Amino acid sequence: MSELEPVPAASVVLISGASRGLGLAMVTDLLERGVKVAAFARTITPELEALAVQYPDTSCFGSVDITDAAGTQVFVKEVEAKLGVIDGLVNNAAVGQDSLHVHTAPERIEQIIETNLTAPLVLTRFWLRRLLGKGRRGRLVNVTSICGQRGYPGLVAYSATKAGLDGATRSIAREMSGRVLANAVAPGFFASEMSAVLGQTQLDAILRRTPSGRLTTPEEVVPVVRMLLLEDTNINGQAIVIDGAGSI
Repeated sequence: MSELEPVPAASVVLISGASRGLGLAMVTDLLERGVKVAAFARTITPELEALAVQYPDTSCFGSVDITDAAGTQVFVKEVEAKLGVIDGLVNNAAVGQDSLHVHTAPERIEQIIETNLTAPLVLTRFWLRRLLGKGRRGRLVNVTSICGQRGYPGLVAYSATKAGLDGATRSIAREMSGRVLANAVAPGFFASEMSAVLGQTQLDAILRRTPSGRLTTPEEVVPVVRMLLLEDTNINGQAIVIDGAGSI
């Protein structure tokens, strides 16, 4: 088998769930570095509108629900027409959970799985088919969670989706045989997630066993995502945990 050339840095990146938090931080960071960025979310926030004005030629934003497969496909084609071939995809859109499994309605479980796992896999399939059909190579980053690797009460369905996305990341890396670098980033709890899901007792326990002594912030995750998208790296099929060593 001949040695493959390194996968080039992504030049056009599509990010889902970009209206706030980590998604918005990733969009802003890449635009500031001259990368063409497309992003979608259910609602276009004032922050995204401001970025569209600031970067009119290198950005493309849309109001699309990740579970609307037809809508996401239309948006992808619009992005390609404006910015070019999408060679970087970040699956960031997700919904959380704040109820014990025995109290979570079946309809809610289905919604969590569809949003956090099924829809990203469907979008990734569509993106891969268009990318490979054009003879291009690319970078995939799935935003998962430490919840996919450790157990936490009140997060059964959410954890299942994130563990599933971690597994899918490894399998995609194998299937693509070097044509796509596929990785995941698995952040620890952000402050908003922690306050919504965990009680003070569990919060204190997590902080005590975290050597860094603090929760994860988007600013700590963004440089890792940037590296996976842009830098010359042989990292492939990995889930990089960013949680201050709280899970070791």
